[in-house]
Amino acid sequence: MKRIIGTVARELARQRWSATVLGVIMLSSCADHTTAMRSFTLPSQWKGASDATSSAKPQDLSRWWKRCNDPILNQLIQDALYNSPDIHAALAKIREYRARRGVEQSALFPMIAGNGLASHTSSRDHDSDRSSSDDRFGISVDASWQVDLFGRQQQTIRAASADLLQVQENFHAAQVILVADVATAYVNFRSAEAQLAVVQRSLITRTETLQLTQWREQAGTGTALDTQQARTIFEQAKSAIPGLQLQATQSRNLLALLAGQTPGFYDRSLVKSRAVPLLSAPRAMGIPADTLRQRPDVRASEAAVLAATVRTMSAERERLPAFQLTGSLGAESGSGRAFFSPQTTLASLAGGLTAPIFQAGRIRNKILMQTEQQRQAFSGYEVTVLRALSEVENALAAVQRYQQQAQSIQSSITAAAEAQRLAALQYEAGQIDLFLSLDTQRTLLSLQQQQVGTMTQQATASIQLYKSLGGGWSKN
Repeated sequence: MKRIIGTVARELARQRWSATVLGVIMLSSCADHTTAMRSFTLPSQWKGASDATSSAKPQDLSRWWKRCNDPILNQLIQDALYNSPDIHAALAKIREYRARRGVEQSALFPMIAGNGLASHTSSRDHDSDRSSSDDRFGISVDASWQVDLFGRQQQTIRAASADLLQVQENFHAAQVILVADVATAYVNFRSAEAQLAVVQRSLITRTETLQLTQWREQAGTGTALDTQQARTIFEQAKSAIPGLQLQATQSRNLLALLAGQTPGFYDRSLVKSRAVPLLSAPRAMGIPADTLRQRPDVRASEAAVLAATVRTMSAERERLPAFQLTGSLGAESGSGRAFFSPQTTLASLAGGLTAPIFQAGRIRNKILMQTEQQRQAFSGYEVTVLRALSEVENALAAVQRYQQQAQSIQSSITAAAEAQRLAALQYEAGQIDLFLSLDTQRTLLSLQQQQVGTMTQQATASIQLYKSLGGGWSKN
């Protein structure tokens, strides 16, 4: 990152632009090439992290999902990274831009072409009634070379290299997004399983309550209202099952899609239930500048700034003269068999210097176009940096809040479970009415479902934190 920004700074200095490393975002102002700087200082640490976490050297986040110790999640992510069509498309784009750079590099070298000529002419003199013919054969090697006299082509090559770097960073960004998407889909699947387990456990208790009310109604100690009320509570809980099953199916299909597989591909692999993955925040995050160096989207945006900068310089050098060398070496013969003993040998070498005089504003407008693209790249870099800082802070806040919420819900569940147990005993003993017992069941079920939901939100927030820190990619 420092290398790229330093290169941009040097290029901008040549154009009388101003630049600093990180912390200052460069914005161009008016069309007269003056520069207005909108600067801000990067925070020294994250607001939502402890001093020790921010100041410590950042951890390696390239394989952060392995901290869940879930072999199924590990396999799903590995499959996705190898088989995802998005990843394959990103790799193909890297190869494309590598070839583009090769095309630009080839312009630095002479272009050599071979030419062959064969001709036959015949004529007839009508006065003498005589005919004559002439066969000519020729071969030549022609060369042309556009000398990069003022480094314009070198700037074009540097721009192509920056484009390639941007595409490579976009590939890394695709890895980051894919890993986070797979992990989130897996968490949602396990969450649906956990919700189903909660409902099914609740149905056992509600079935027992329904049977008890039916026995009491038959014995004359209960009423039909109690029975119907217990049945209503039972069916209400049961109605949540199809929605949770649908969520599980959709999550499995999404996992298959992310891995480039057909729906149902992972149904067998995911038969065995597992808990919602627990993922803690990194123990050491480093300072915000470390995150900006790690995030591929920020690195890609820097490469875009570099590409736009050198393209502006290349456009400005179109005003300078161009030097062209051409040469040819050939032979002519009256017979195709006589090339090694030709009648005529031809050789030529010429050099020409051309300079633009009148272009109807083409060069000026091209420079203006590139300058505006450069300003757009600066603005895009600013937006990317600000978004990165915001995403990390939001993820940190979410992790902390959901952790606090999970602790509160656990205490509530302990109390609600005891209340349900006592209410069930008192209802069997006839000390309380049915409605109070059913109310404790509803409360416990609601809290248990809320607990699973909070665990899911906490895991998802942790995934977003690792994603916002730029974790999930490596150069290897």
